[in-house]
Amino acid sequence: MTALKIELIRQISRSGPLTVAEYMTQCLLHPEHGYYTNAQPFGRSGDFVTAPEVSQMFGEMLGLALAQAWIDQGAPERFCLVELGPGRGTLMSDFLRVTRQVPGFLDAAELHLIEASPVMRDTQRKTLEGFDLAHHDRLSDVPDGPLYLVANEYFDCLPIHQFRKSKDGFQEIMVVADEEELSFAMGAVQGWQAQGAFVETCPAALSDMIEIDRRISQNGGAAIIIDYGDWGSVNDTLQSIKGHAKIDPLASPGESDLTAHVDFKPLAGVLEKTQPSRMTTQGVFLERLGITKRAQQLVGRLSDEALENHIAAHRRLTHPDEMGNLFKVLGVTPKNAPLIAGLSKP
Repeated sequence: MTALKIELIRQISRSGPLTVAEYMTQCLLHPEHGYYTNAQPFGRSGDFVTAPEVSQMFGEMLGLALAQAWIDQGAPERFCLVELGPGRGTLMSDFLRVTRQVPGFLDAAELHLIEASPVMRDTQRKTLEGFDLAHHDRLSDVPDGPLYLVANEYFDCLPIHQFRKSKDGFQEIMVVADEEELSFAMGAVQGWQAQGAFVETCPAALSDMIEIDRRISQNGGAAIIIDYGDWGSVNDTLQSIKGHAKIDPLASPGESDLTAHVDFKPLAGVLEKTQPSRMTTQGVFLERLGITKRAQQLVGRLSDEALENHIAAHRRLTHPDEMGNLFKVLGVTPKNAPLIAGLSKP
């Protein structure tokens, strides 16, 4: 039994059941036993591999897409370059390397990283050594100014609430405990209506999107949001990953990752002052940006196992049977500005 599981059982026995959102927050960010407080989860030696860890091409494509958006909006002489949930800093490292080719871009950029984990902050500083950067707990702490933002596998980690429809109405799913185990149970009937028999909501994600909407509408900029999910959520998508395999979400609190599929429909729905793009699959987005041409450029220096890994990485990022269709992309720009390259209108 993990240290956090023991603590949660005691907490629930004293104070009552936890919502799924409260449980996720404790598991991921508990100051002593949280997963992101202590773990180095990324990469083949961790619990999962994200797109930036698969290949440098991913960060390069995103860097050039945002740099083009900066040019399209008149190349403002100062702007906030923001990443939400930067992981080990791999994406931003590739992003910054490729955008050295864009005259004036890095000179105008002020780098801001939104990261709650002290452990990951230290890793990001090492990865991005030589660059001036500021860490923040939340997007609202970033100074005002044009906002050029990327978020890859950030929204899936935000805490969700889950509701199931019963004969009496929607009831929130809660985490309860006996002396030795955690389990799910139905809470009180809620006084609201929704479609479907099962509903997941993520207030934290909507709050971030409202802030993105406000900043880009007032100051200009662009945002690229990439995550696994779809347009609409109708099932229980809460999952836990440990050692690259799915496990029971209640089995190892604090020692496994907890995520949920992202519902892009409400994310786009709160963008009242800006222009959301059509939700696009990651594979199509990267192909439109020229990832295959970039892959061919890199082939010349590779052979044997390195070449095989390179070909496999391109496939993993773009093929419909791998990340290509599972991950989706949403872009945000001012209403009077061109869309981000690789994306189209809704």
